Amino acid sequence: MTPLREQMITAMQMHGFSPRTHESYLAAVRDLAKFSRRSPDLLAHADLTRYFEHLVVQRRLAPASVRLMYNGIRFFYLKVLGWPTVDLEVTLPKRPQRIPELLTRGAVAAILAACPDPRYGAMLRVCYGCGLRLGEVLALRVQDIDGERRLLRITQGKGAKDRLVPLSPTLLEALRAYWRLYRPEDWLFAGRTGEPLSPNALQRAFTDAKQAAGVTTIGGIHGLRHNAALRIIPSPLIDKRQPRRGSGKTIKSTRHNHRLLRKANSSSSGRYRGSRTFEGVVLASASSFSSRSACR
Repeated sequence: MTPLREQMITAMQMHGFSPRTHESYLAAVRDLAKFSRRSPDLLAHADLTRYFEHLVVQRRLAPASVRLMYNGIRFFYLKVLGWPTVDLEVTLPKRPQRIPELLTRGAVAAILAACPDPRYGAMLRVCYGCGLRLGEVLALRVQDIDGERRLLRITQGKGAKDRLVPLSPTLLEALRAYWRLYRPEDWLFAGRTGEPLSPNALQRAFTDAKQAAGVTTIGGIHGLRHNAALRIIPSPLIDKRQPRRGSGKTIKSTRHNHRLLRKANSSSSGRYRGSRTFEGVVLASASSFSSRSACR
């Protein structure tokens, strides 16, 4: 490991960056060195400008990818090499504003019913029932389930924040049936080695179930969280801020719904406002957990 790499890793650790941010920022600086064929500490502002023009014009990277590379390289020069500023003479591509495609309630039910593995089925139900991110589901432990208060504890989620999420009675019973079937000791959704499952495994399980159910809506497992933004929040609260047709503010309204979801998830109350709609999706498949566990 080179001294510059060690210095950058130390700087990122001091800032409390996540492991994924470590990988992304190190990859950005490594790609810059590969493009310039020189050590990054020997480059000037003009070299950085040419590199980002190469990313946008020749490689045609997505705006999000270019901004990620920019943030990693900017951090390296400001925090590791101590440059006073990093002012690049290049216009970064504008980030497109898109509205995520939402799954219908019937599509969600079909996907859950088409997942043959009880472990992955339980994980998808938690994603949809609690509006969790992929990494948050994988990081769940058995001790995070508070059955008495019907709460699920999310430890160090996005932004290194803890929060409590309400559990519906149906989802809580499904998790209990899952525990009786697999008897996890530490990680709630562990693999054969006892460690958490990989993100790719759950993504693949969602994609396979989606194809088996014949659902053609574009999007991955994060779409279940998008659906939770409209299901967990009481509809009158959402409708109050919905734009009139032709107002051109649909994207802002979608962002507002996500803020409402974060607000609801941060509540410590055990009351589950969306249980009526959620139970209609889960009841049919939750019985498979109970029947399998009863046979053991």
